[in-house]
Amino acid sequence: MRLSRSALLLLLPLLAACSPTLDGDTVGSIRTPGPQVQITEAGAGGITAETPYSEKAIAAALPGFTTEGFQAATEDKTEWAIGAYNAEGFQVLHFYKGSNGKLREMHGVTHHLQGPNGERIGMTFADIGTSRGDCRVGRNLWRGMAICKARGTSNVTLVYAIPQYPGPFDQLAPSDQLREAVLQRIIWTPGRA
Repeated sequence: MRLSRSALLLLLPLLAACSPTLDGDTVGSIRTPGPQVQITEAGAGGITAETPYSEKAIAAALPGFTTEGFQAATEDKTEWAIGAYNAEGFQVLHFYKGSNGKLREMHGVTHHLQGPNGERIGMTFADIGTSRGDCRVGRNLWRGMAICKARGTSNVTLVYAIPQYPGPFDQLAPSDQLREAVLQRIIWTPGRA
């Protein structure tokens, strides 16, 4: 059977609606992974500046997520953190302990979430439209990476890795290489909103 061009144009949106995506669409009884939380200046899901640093409190603030302790790297050191895993088993968020028993930082680490402007892990510096002037060069464990303020926020930071960047690591990469940098983390810091 051959379809006319107009019939095909009418069918395309229906076919697209039936196709699995990485944006969290449901197809029949199969749920495909997608963004389940958005990091904003206020937090993410039920996570706020008042959330205690504990697996139980974090899981309660993120319905459908499970939590577990593990070791992870921040810019300056490796330390114990709490990981939050979505229903599909993907580690979506890392939580780091503050001195007051609350959260010091929350790191989004997978494309199953969005930043305040729709940023997703894996997007490039150019895709997001980050301004070079909003960035500094990373140090220590994030040496040579671009650490940038998320547009329109005071407490959300974007961390970019620059593929095959040969250095120097004490300054931001040249603009042509920085444009290709890939978003690795979205960091929220409470109390700075």
